[in-house]
Amino acid sequence: MKPNLPEGHLEAWRRYYVSFWRIYAAIERDLAAAGLPSLSWYDALYELYLAPGRHLRMSELARSALLSRSGLTRLVDKLEKEKLIERQSCPKDGRVQHAQLTAKGVETLKKIWPVYRAGIAQYFAAHLDEADAQRLQESFGRIVAATTEPKDEN
Repeated sequence: MKPNLPEGHLEAWRRYYVSFWRIYAAIERDLAAAGLPSLSWYDALYELYLAPGRHLRMSELARSALLSRSGLTRLVDKLEKEKLIERQSCPKDGRVQHAQLTAKGVETLKKIWPVYRAGIAQYFAAHLDEADAQRLQESFGRIVAATTEPKDEN
């Protein structure tokens, strides 16, 4: 059975998809040119920054940073090697690992953000007025709400 997918919706998806990846690539180039880590590093560090106590279970970090568990493991290894995070065993369950943001991790976030913010302004916000931004916020908010996975208790 074919789902009904109007051409306008399909074209909206195509334009969203292309624009997202082009903006992402442009910001990655800007970060590299500034000698800064990638957006995946920023996203993981930022999720930890927002978390209570600036730490999360690995499964929570993977979900919030939109990474697979194997992708997260590789990223956490790199972040830990750079002393941006520390791994800690959960005091209640030694099998569970947490990632803890370090002071150096916070400083790295502060270095990345101005370049990231400038990229958002240049490649995205400059092409929208306030009404456009509000419509996108509402539309993508509905999509995020509809696609959010339930929390994993492990």
